[in-house]
Amino acid sequence: MSLKDISKAELETMGYDEIAYLILEQAGKKMKLLDLFKKVCKVLELPENTVEDRIGDFFELLSINKKFVLLPKGYWDLATNHLQNIVVEDEEDIDTSEELPEDEDLEIENEEDEDIFYDNELDDNDDEDDDLKDLVIIDEDENVQ
Repeated sequence: MSLKDISKAELETMGYDEIAYLILEQAGKKMKLLDLFKKVCKVLELPENTVEDRIGDFFELLSINKKFVLLPKGYWDLATNHLQNIVVEDEEDIDTSEELPEDEDLEIENEEDEDIFYDNELDDNDDEDDDLKDLVIIDEDENVQ
């Protein structure tokens, strides 16, 4: 749909992001935020101070809308122009010739890892080095004089 085909009344009911989408779609190229918002304001015939007053809101609107993508150097474009090709393989196409390690091998490795961090000396000296042996607990309700 072209902006020229949309009536003034319809444009006034559209959001800034919807109009920005149409502008970017028709331009076919990326644009700086300020330039894009100036075009939106021009289409809506808004006063010039609108750009200064609402540029932050416009930035936030584009930032949360998944239809737009922020590019390096402050350019904005439609996300559909920057989709990555993702290839999903069927299970039949996946090579399973490599065997995965068995659970027993994993248990042995885990036991060895645990031994690295275990300090046997702490168990032997547990009774001798009791830091809390002189600790006295006093009940708040008891009257201490």
